[in-house]
Amino acid sequence: MSQNNLIEFLTSNQEILWLGSTIFFLFSTILLYRLFSHTGLQAAVVFSILLANLLGPRLITIFNIEISLGLLFYASIFFATDVLSENFGKKAATDAVKLGFIVSLIMIIIMWLSLLFDPSDSSQTAEYSLMIHDAFEIIIDLTPRFIIGSLLAYYVSQRYDVWIFHKIKKKTGGDHLWLRNNFSTLSSQFIDSSIYTVVVWWSIVDIRTAIQIGLAEYLLKAVIALIDTGFVYWARSSHTKKNNSIPLT
Repeated sequence: MSQNNLIEFLTSNQEILWLGSTIFFLFSTILLYRLFSHTGLQAAVVFSILLANLLGPRLITIFNIEISLGLLFYASIFFATDVLSENFGKKAATDAVKLGFIVSLIMIIIMWLSLLFDPSDSSQTAEYSLMIHDAFEIIIDLTPRFIIGSLLAYYVSQRYDVWIFHKIKKKTGGDHLWLRNNFSTLSSQFIDSSIYTVVVWWSIVDIRTAIQIGLAEYLLKAVIALIDTGFVYWARSSHTKKNNSIPLT
């Protein structure tokens, strides 16, 4: 299959493109982990939230559901923190959550400051500079409601995710990784979607539409959570072979 044929196939099969992108992103996180251990997972959290913020304004339709493209990368953060929790402990996962929050805050401030610079008025580049400036304004979309909703949903849901993961791990004596991975992620994703829906969409759209948006996004987050279960086992298996200390269950 030629490159053009592949591109045509993917653009005409958005669900396959979405699924392939999800798997590729999970593989990328595993690669960072294999190469750089817990530092690689922390890096995955940071670049996932950066991509989620930058690509958030792009709306796509998957399975007849309209969602933000940033959702693909944002949902993967829970995978990285679960692997950190399982292999390196609660503190490592909590530090990654805090790091992602601080980096997001810094990025938002820097991008807001960048909009205060006037575009070039040079006769050769004025039109191009204004076009890029206007495009950045659309992409950044720094309304207080979206900023507060995004940061609040991220921080609360991620802290809960780490807490409940270790709570279940302690209750089960370290057994049933699939249970703590899926329950912690699915429940924290629900919290994340609920907070974001209430803060961002409340009063902008009617309550029925707000609930539909929240449920649609949660549904696809849940699909990603179920897909990443095998990758979490793979990450722990790799850690076990390297350290010969964590029995698989």
